[in-house]
Amino acid sequence: MPFSYTRTIRFQDTDAAGVVYFANVLPMCHEAYEESLVASGINIRSFFSTNSGVAIPIIHASVDFLRPMFCGDKIIIYLFPKSLTSNKFEIEYQIFDTKQQQLAKAMTRHACIDPTSRSRKELPTDIIDWLQDWNDLDATK
Repeated sequence: MPFSYTRTIRFQDTDAAGVVYFANVLPMCHEAYEESLVASGINIRSFFSTNSGVAIPIIHASVDFLRPMFCGDKIIIYLFPKSLTSNKFEIEYQIFDTKQQQLAKAMTRHACIDPTSRSRKELPTDIIDWLQDWNDLDATK
């Protein structure tokens, strides 16, 4: 089953035309990512700490817009992570309104590195477990 995150579009998310500003969709997706980590029992304070021994930066991102999103709209972000290699994963985000119309889709690709040497590093066990918790891509299709 995918992880789902419900959110209300705020005025600060929109542009002068009254629709979500393109650059604000990825931060919304990142909110869903953070909430999914918490739901899997990961302490995000430790996870995002520079002293954790690993860093998992985003190395690629994309967004496709299918329908406009307006201030006050309730949206549901479905998150589907999948492992790519022993040190890399990606997350597909599907964004729907409450009528289950798809509004947008996004993707982020992440690599696990040593924060000091910046060399690639194997994904930690808690992230491997998290990947298995939420990886059912067929659930909303």
